This record gives sequence, structure tokens and C-alpha cells, in this order.
Amino acid sequence: MTETTKVPSDYISFFGSEPQNPLIPTNTNEVNGGQVIENIFTGISQYTPDGEVEMGVATSVTPNDDSSSFRITLRDDWSFTNGEKVTADSFINAWNWAVRPENAQLQSAFFAAIDGYADVAGETDEEGNVTTEPTADTMSGLTKISDTEFTITLSASDSTFPLMLGFSAFAPLPSVFYEDPEAFGEHPIGNGPYMMDGDDAWQHNVSITLKANPDYPGSTPAKNPGIAFIAYSSPTTAYADLQSGDLDHMRETVASEAYPVYTEDFPDSHDDRPYAAIQNFTIPQDLPGFGPDEEGRLRRAAISMSIDRQLVIDKVYFGTRQIAEDFGAPTLAGGLPDIPGKEVLTYQPEKAKALWEQANEINPWGGQKFQIAYNSDGGHQLWVEAVTNSIRQNLGIEATGKAYPTFKAMRDDVVNRTVGSAFRSGWSADYPSIASFLVSNYRTGDSSNDGDYSDQEFDALLADAASQSSPEAAQPIYNQAQAILMRDLPQIPLWYYAASTAWSPKLHNVQSGWLGMPVYTEITKDVD
Repeated sequence: MTETTKVPSDYISFFGSEPQNPLIPTNTNEVNGGQVIENIFTGISQYTPDGEVEMGVATSVTPNDDSSSFRITLRDDWSFTNGEKVTADSFINAWNWAVRPENAQLQSAFFAAIDGYADVAGETDEEGNVTTEPTADTMSGLTKISDTEFTITLSASDSTFPLMLGFSAFAPLPSVFYEDPEAFGEHPIGNGPYMMDGDDAWQHNVSITLKANPDYPGSTPAKNPGIAFIAYSSPTTAYADLQSGDLDHMRETVASEAYPVYTEDFPDSHDDRPYAAIQNFTIPQDLPGFGPDEEGRLRRAAISMSIDRQLVIDKVYFGTRQIAEDFGAPTLAGGLPDIPGKEVLTYQPEKAKALWEQANEINPWGGQKFQIAYNSDGGHQLWVEAVTNSIRQNLGIEATGKAYPTFKAMRDDVVNRTVGSAFRSGWSADYPSIASFLVSNYRTGDSSNDGDYSDQEFDALLADAASQSSPEAAQPIYNQAQAILMRDLPQIPLWYYAASTAWSPKLHNVQSGWLGMPVYTEITKDVD
């Protein structure tokens, strides 16, 4: 740890990085801020380590006959850490605030299924231009019955909607939030198993420290006094601290160069569990040569088939990853689907070169450089270099990585649409459904659709899948939607993640959850 990092000796320290934004649930769509949000807030429901849904603040979520409306019943004994009761208003007000366009929340699209969403959010076209101004301040689909009951009415049936309610964007907010959202984002007040540890809990670019919430009434109270996320410049530095005893846990993955040795370095304190996440990179729709046309499709397919994924997995990750065959993750319910067109994700260097030349006949590539942007503090350099080497060798073009010093710096350019290149864009599920991958990343205008992909047929299939009576009935329709993605390749899937991680032998009850992250509340620590 750095000299300025001060963490109580009985707290458990984890590898981390500076969050992109202030710590507001509906404006946090990346892992470093997300890990804090998920520990200091508890929603209507929550997810078990195996990805099953269980009740959180709610005692029940009851659908009507066609899953177009849900009655939420809350516990009456739950409070925020400032003493304010968690009530129906805590949810209703937070969701309405998130949708109002002047608040510009990154996660606002998660509420799009609720009736009246467009009346509050307004409507935009595919280019983001406002076509319909907002006409209301609150969504008509949210109706308070009492302090402990409210209903959610959707604009259409959606059997997967209850799965979403454990995601942090649906967290409740205390009334103090609305007095100064900016200040709240620096010192958030939640209702989860942990709370911010004092006024200086967030030391920017250094650490975020959380302490156990002593009044937490839920089923997952912290069994340790506190946790800390330490902002490292690279996983390599963090792994060195783990070896020296100055860090307790590498979180979801060790440094790339540690893959050959981490099981030997930590023979009794490591894990390599697959989890619901995928590594890919996004090629923006407005990147020259890669637009939504025949040239763009040819070049995207050529890029994908020029990559020797297994070679990269073997050399960089020592065989601990699985080649991607879809745009989701095989650990989700239903396993790995057989998607038409998935051969575009296989290594076919000769065909890749032929497709690239076909694209050149439409519009010559010239001396352009193909780059993949990545953050240097996340351990991505080795795989980006290996992938771009494969592209360069097989397509005969200049291809390189484009390094950003921090995750925040890269994400700022991605969100502001100023990155000017392809960029790494791994995704972990927000909730246990393939919809979490497909809707957030590829639906027109959605919250994490950072490449600005848009296809009307794809959007219609997502809506059709959501209207089905069960996730099982929706699966074949999601498969059809994925076939469109195989054709268009808005992102290039590479491999599925595994929690290849290690921790100090002083820790006990350590396990990786369904998203590859430690189950923080369960871990205990021997203290000298």
C-alpha cells in the first residue's frame, strides 16, 4: 500500500481502483464504484453467491397474471445509517429522480420498462436528439399504497423484471440525498451491511474504507469490522503487496504475470471459479471503416476471425479462460446457447484476410491504424498486445494498444465519445439473466451501449423476449437476437472470465460469488 493509505489492521483490504463517478447508485455503471455501492446499499431483493434471487428490504414481490404489474411489500424495521426509515417513498422518489433528464443518470434506462418512463425522460432519436420533451415529473407506473407497500406497473409484460430488482440501480435513497446530490456522492448514506467509515472514508485515488453497519437487519450482516478498497496503479503492484502481507485480497483476478505462479504462491488461498462475465472490445459505430454498412460488417468479421483467442488464453492466462461463443456467459441459467453465425468468433486467418480485402474493394483502408484502448491500471496490457499482434500479423495492418493511465480516464473518454478508437469493454451481469448483457450493451440508446449500436429488429426481439411468460420461453428469442449481433459484431467477444484470484492465508471463509467478486460479508481475518 502507499504511505498515505491508512486502514485499520482488522479491516480486510482489497485491490481496487478509483471509481469513475460520485457514489450514486443510478450513476454508477462500472465495477470499482459498483463494489462500494453494492456493499452500502440493499435493494428490494439481493443475490446469493450462486446468483439466486432472495428478498432484501422486501418481504415479497407479487406479480399479476401476465407479469405486467408487481406489488412490493417492504419490511417495516429497516433504516438508513442516518436513522431514517426505508419506506416505499425511498424507492419511488429515487427512481423518479434518476429518470428526469436534467439529472443525466447513466443507469436511467433500467427504468424504461416502467409505465410513464417516456413521459418523464422524454424521447430521443438514434442520434440522441430530443424528439419529445418530458411531460411529467413522476412515472405513472409507480403507485404508493402505504409506507410498506407500492406497485410497479410496466408498459408491457416482462417476466424478467423481478430479476432486476436486486441490481444496485434500484437501490433506495434517503431524503437527505435530494438536498445536495453532489455532496451525497462523496459521502453516501445507505442501508446495506456496510457504511462509509467517517468523513474521510473516500480518499480519492488512494482508498475507500467501509465499516460494518451495526444496525443492519438483513440476512447478510458483515462478519468482519470493515473492508477497504485500495487504489493501485497496477495489479502487479497489488500482487507484490499481497505477497508481502500488505494487501489481503486481489479481488477477482491476480496480475497477468502471476498466472503461472499464483497457485504455488498461495496454495491454500486461491480460486479459479468461472463467473457471469465476458471480455470483449467495442468498435464504435462511428469509427471510420466500421459503420453500420457492408464495409463495416466485413471489417468487423475480419477483425474477429483474425484473433487467435486460444493462443492468447494460453500465453496470457495459462489456460484459465474459455473462448467466447456468444455475447453472454455460460454460467447463467440455460448454459451456453448454440447461436447461428457464431463461427465468426473462431480463428480463421485466411478468411479474415479475404473479408478485409472485400472491404477494401468498397473503400480502401489506406494507412490507418487500428487501436484498442485500455486502462493500464487494470492488467489489460498483455492481452491487448497479444490480440493486436494477431490482428496485425493476419490482416497486414498496423494494430496497437492505446494505453490510458487509469480506468476513470478511459471511461471518461468512452462516455464522452472522445476515445476515437476501439476500446476494451468487459461486462459482468447486473442481474442473473442474458438480458443483462443484451439490453444494457446493445439495445438502442441504453445505458452501457457505449458503441452506439442500433438495430430495430434486434430491439423488437428483446421486447418480444421480455414479454414471454418465463425466462425459459424467452431463451429462443434471445438466441435470435444474438444471431443479429453475430452478423453486426458491435463488440468483439473474446473469452469468458474466471475468478483467478488469491488472498492472504490470514483470511477465512473466502469464496467468489456469481460475479467473480468476494462475498465480502462472510470473510474473517486473523489479527496479530
